Amino acid sequence: MFDVGFTELFLLALIGLLVLGPERLPGVARTIGGFVRKARASWVSLRNTIESELAEADISEPLKQASEQFKQIGKDLSDMPDLMAETQNSKPSASHPQDETGEESLAETDQKSEPAQDSQNGKDENA
Repeated sequence: MFDVGFTELFLLALIGLLVLGPERLPGVARTIGGFVRKARASWVSLRNTIESELAEADISEPLKQASEQFKQIGKDLSDMPDLMAETQNSKPSASHPQDETGEESLAETDQKSEPAQDSQNGKDENA
């Protein structure tokens, strides 16, 4: 931060000795040291507080996003019974014969799959 070397400190000590005198210089140096110590402690405390707040902000952002996604999923799920009621009330299409429950009958499904199996079996026997 401050590029203060030995020569600068020696020059400040010499000026302080000349201005304050040898009797008051140790007391003033002790007081200045206490102020510097308090300033450093305050700076470290402030830096730690800022770092912890930033770390908390980094953690809280994904939590907020996940909360919003869960709310959207909950809303979608609450809308789902309305969609189910609409699809059950709609008429079945003519291309797929369906029974009253809205599913194809098992007999028709078996009849559709048998010719495909026969053609595959016939190819396997010839091969």
